[in-house]
Amino acid sequence: MGPTFLCELGLFFLCTLLCSGHAQDAVLTVEPSSTIFIGETVNFKCDMKEGEHTDWEYKIIMDGREILNSNTNKGLRLKIASTAQSGKYSCSAHRKSSQNTKNSNTVSVTVKAGKPRATLTPGSTIIPVGGSVTLTCSVESSAGWKYEWFRRDPNTEVQIRTDDQQNGVIRVSQGGIYHCRGRRGNPDYYTDKSDDVTIEITFSNKVVVKGRPSWPQIFSGETISLTCEVQEGGETTEWEYRWRGPKQTTQWTHNNYWIFNVSESSSGDYMCKSRRRDDSYSSTEWSEAFNLSASTVPRTGNSSFPALLIVGLICGLLLILLLLLCRFIQSKDSCFASTNQTINQTINQDEARDSQHASPHQGQP
Repeated sequence: MGPTFLCELGLFFLCTLLCSGHAQDAVLTVEPSSTIFIGETVNFKCDMKEGEHTDWEYKIIMDGREILNSNTNKGLRLKIASTAQSGKYSCSAHRKSSQNTKNSNTVSVTVKAGKPRATLTPGSTIIPVGGSVTLTCSVESSAGWKYEWFRRDPNTEVQIRTDDQQNGVIRVSQGGIYHCRGRRGNPDYYTDKSDDVTIEITFSNKVVVKGRPSWPQIFSGETISLTCEVQEGGETTEWEYRWRGPKQTTQWTHNNYWIFNVSESSSGDYMCKSRRRDDSYSSTEWSEAFNLSASTVPRTGNSSFPALLIVGLICGLLLILLLLLCRFIQSKDSCFASTNQTINQTINQDEARDSQHASPHQGQP
C-alpha cells in the first residue's frame, strides 16, 4: 500500500470518530457513594462537557437496560429499595438539534441491606485537668458522610455540633454521655446512632486513703475502716465516693468510708476517688494505693491479753479470800479475849465472896 492510501485511511477513521455521534466523552458521577444502603436516594449526574444541559435528552442505563430518562435535566434521582438494584450504571445523552449521541463511563453500584450504624471512638474517656479529648465518628465501608454529635447528662440531651466537613473528629472538654450519627445525600439519609461513650472530667483535688486501726499489719478476723479524704478545699463540696480493692470496685456512695472484716484474701492495694454529687461525669483521679497486708498469725500483745485477764481475776479472788480469812481470824481472837475476860471476872467475884464468908469466924473466941 502506498503512502497516499494510508493517509486516506487515517483521515477516514478520524472523521468517523468526530462525526459518528458515538464518542464516549460523557461523564457519569454517582452521589453520595458507589456503596448505597436501602432507603437512600442515588443522584446520577450525566455531564456532556459541551452545550447547555437543556440541549440534551438523558438516559440512565443499568446493566444495559434503561431505567430513567429526562428531556432537560442531566441530574436524575433513584430511590434505592432493594439489593437487586446493585449493578453497572452508565448514562447516554442525545443532542436534540442533531443525531449526536454520547455514552458515559460505567460505575459499579453496590446496594447493602439494613441501616448502617455509626461508630464513636474516644481518644480517651478521661479528660485531664484543664484538657480535652478527641471523639471520632465513622461509618464503615462507605464514604461521603457528614456527622452530628450529641451530649446527654441526667437531665437533658443536646446536639452539640454538626460538622459539614467529612473529617468526623471533634474535641470536647466537658464530661457527659456522647453519641454520634452520620448523614449524607439529598434528601438527608441518617445512620443509626452510635453506642454511648461516657466521658469524665478530672478534678484537681487529691484524695487520700487512711486506715484504722493504723497498725502496719492487720490480722484475719479483725475489722478495718478505710476513709477517703478529699484534700485542697474538698471540705466545701458535697462528694460521692468510689472504692477499688483487689477483688472489686464499688458503686458510688455518699459514705467516705469502707468497713470490712479482714481475711487473708483481703491483702492488696486499696484506692478511692471522689466526684461532686451534682456532676456525675466529673471526678478526681484515683488516690495513691493504700497497701493492706493481712496475716493469720495473731499479734503477741493480743494473745497475752486473755492470760493477763485470767491471772488478774485469780489474784483478785485470792486477795478476797485472804481478806475474809483475816477477818475470820480477827473475829476469833476477839471472841477468845472476851471469853477469858468473862471467866476472870467470875473467878474474881467468887474469891471475893469466899473472903467475906471467912472473916466472921476468925473474930470468935
